[in-house]
Amino acid sequence: MIRTSMLSSTTALRVAPIVCSMGSRTFATSAAFRAAASVHQHTTQGTQHSASSSDKSRSVSSAASSPLTKQDAVSTVPQQPHTFTGDWLLFHPVYKPEELKSIQVIHQVPTKLSDKVAYRLVKLARWGFDLVSGYKHKALPADAHKMTVQALRKDGFVLGPDGWLNRFLFLESIAGVPGMVAATLRHLQSLRLMRRDNGWIHTCLEEAENERMHLMTFMTLRKHSIFFRALILGAQGVFYNLFFLTYMIMPAAAHRFVGYLEEEAVRTYSHCIQDIESNLVPEWRNAPAPQIAIDYWRLPQNATMLDVIYAVRADETSHRFVNHSLANLNQKTDVNPFALREPDMSLKGQKIAFDRSEAANFVEESREMLQKQSKNEA
Repeated sequence: MIRTSMLSSTTALRVAPIVCSMGSRTFATSAAFRAAASVHQHTTQGTQHSASSSDKSRSVSSAASSPLTKQDAVSTVPQQPHTFTGDWLLFHPVYKPEELKSIQVIHQVPTKLSDKVAYRLVKLARWGFDLVSGYKHKALPADAHKMTVQALRKDGFVLGPDGWLNRFLFLESIAGVPGMVAATLRHLQSLRLMRRDNGWIHTCLEEAENERMHLMTFMTLRKHSIFFRALILGAQGVFYNLFFLTYMIMPAAAHRFVGYLEEEAVRTYSHCIQDIESNLVPEWRNAPAPQIAIDYWRLPQNATMLDVIYAVRADETSHRFVNHSLANLNQKTDVNPFALREPDMSLKGQKIAFDRSEAANFVEESREMLQKQSKNEA
């Protein structure tokens, strides 16, 4: 996959190499450096201009007493009349239309005892989550075509926009926890052992931020009560600590748990897409996408909520593939195969995971691509 500020293909390498030896893991984002230099140049010019203005304002304010000596002091920070915009986010994918349509609802069959336990725990969490969010995946009755959407909602066969948002907001407020926990623990381990982490930290952080951006998107559509926020606060606190302890002891099982959790997320968003396309959520059929979603996924300006749900489902599919793949690796010695690039969604949408040998081959392919790219740039 590529940096979102460039192209729309998801097969390009993330970084360019400094050293191209087979054992080298030292890379630099040359494109990022060039972009940063450009931003720095413009920022410096803007800073020089604002500095002269601030000097004038300071000379005026020096004649008066400092606002800090007043009882009702106001902020001494200059208030800007505009909002700074830009993509300061971590790497995240931008999808082609055909990639969004290639996703399948598939399942990783549990084989080891830890996998079976993780799967059962996810099913238990799913049951509780369905209960809290009022989600019921019930088959439509035979005479559904004769019933109105309001009647189907009243009988619990379909959800309305508020019902879906309740579910999405609760789901995404929890889904952003595992990546941050994994990144934190691996970061501390790298510091403690004084060695590199083989590329795991960035992928975990990217997942955490991606889930948080899902939450930020859906938050623009609805504001919830204090009770709902308190419920999320409690669930998040409990889940964070439980996952923290689990990852310390069994990181592979923790990644497997997240993989199964993402399977449920893909299933939920697929159900929502089906309902929207079946006109069971007519409010979202042609509803405009939030601007934050258009900016984040580089959607067209006329994008709708259906386009947003498709993009979110693709993200969850990527997390499903990545976590199931990471669970198949040696957590202490193996290189993260997604540190340099990620497979196309046409693969991730139809394949549940890389096994260990496939991950090793993918890493080798990435190194060969980096060497070839380095020679072309030389």
